[in-house]
Amino acid sequence: MGGVKVNVMSKASHVKVTSKECRGQTDRMIRRFIKKVKKAKVLETVKDRRHHKKPSEKKKEKQIRAARQRARDEQKRKRAQERRRLS
Repeated sequence: MGGVKVNVMSKASHVKVTSKECRGQTDRMIRRFIKKVKKAKVLETVKDRRHHKKPSEKKKEKQIRAARQRARDEQKRKRAQERRRLS
């Protein structure tokens, strides 16, 4: 199966899924394609560019995303320490 090139303004994302990496299973190819599109944040950028946002809104969203990421990283760190302690 061929790749899909998505050009969002100046940032182009190349999302490609081959039948070889999915052993020819179409349902697996679709799931992998969706996963890669989410990881490349293609849909997120399209939705963000659909309507104008004030710089203050962008800044606030960026701060919220950063706080969530810090919380996730902290949870991962705590779980890793717990696993090490149990081992």
